[in-house]
Amino acid sequence: MLTVVHVETVGSGPRVVLVHGSVGSGWSTWWAQRPLAERFTLVVPDRPGTPPNPPVERVDFEEQAPLVADLLEDGAHLVGHSYGGVISLYAAALRPDAVRSLTLIEPPAFGLARGHPAVDRLVEELQALWDRAGSMEPAVFLSEFSSRVIGRRVPPTMELPPDIEQGVRTLMVERGPWEADPPLDALARAPFPKLVVTGAHSAAFDAVCDVLEERLGAERRELPGAAHNAQQAPGFNERLAELFDRAR
Repeated sequence: MLTVVHVETVGSGPRVVLVHGSVGSGWSTWWAQRPLAERFTLVVPDRPGTPPNPPVERVDFEEQAPLVADLLEDGAHLVGHSYGGVISLYAAALRPDAVRSLTLIEPPAFGLARGHPAVDRLVEELQALWDRAGSMEPAVFLSEFSSRVIGRRVPPTMELPPDIEQGVRTLMVERGPWEADPPLDALARAPFPKLVVTGAHSAAFDAVCDVLEERLGAERRELPGAAHNAQQAPGFNERLAELFDRAR
């Protein structure tokens, strides 16, 4: 069955596909990257289940990877944030010849770093949260999720705007990203450059990015100031543009 998603394309120049993570939409994740449209063509999809797309019953990073791979067309830089980073790992493996560079911002592929105390503790907490998702209100689920992932609890009594509520309901039916086992060895052999970015706020995310840095032979950047949303931290756009220029 063909899945169609909302996609916005702005700018001109080399193609860049920006894949958002959970809860937020494309531009709510990538608003700080809009100035890059002066030099690059930014392709910003709203993933299935995210407004303005209709709700979905299930989200799976492997099932969404082909949608992202198709957006690469005949060649693009691929940038994925959080759950979108997990999807981007699989998408890059599907079409490595169409990837000019791969940038991963704190992908929660926690299975890659099993055995690290912070990772094991967080996975245990997240699995327990997902086990209770069916009996929870979206605001309560978001509160619990945000406290664990970004270290800041959203009030559980908060009235969620309709688009955010749909985003949270989509989050609640995601396949756990800790199950991801992307083909890192194949990606490491691919000639395009890789960049891993962290926000210097979480030992668990740092541990995953340590693995990706080593196994992919990736460049590593630590950009504090925006926690899990390191794409909004000072200096991110400059680092990204430098990578794109080198990878042309």
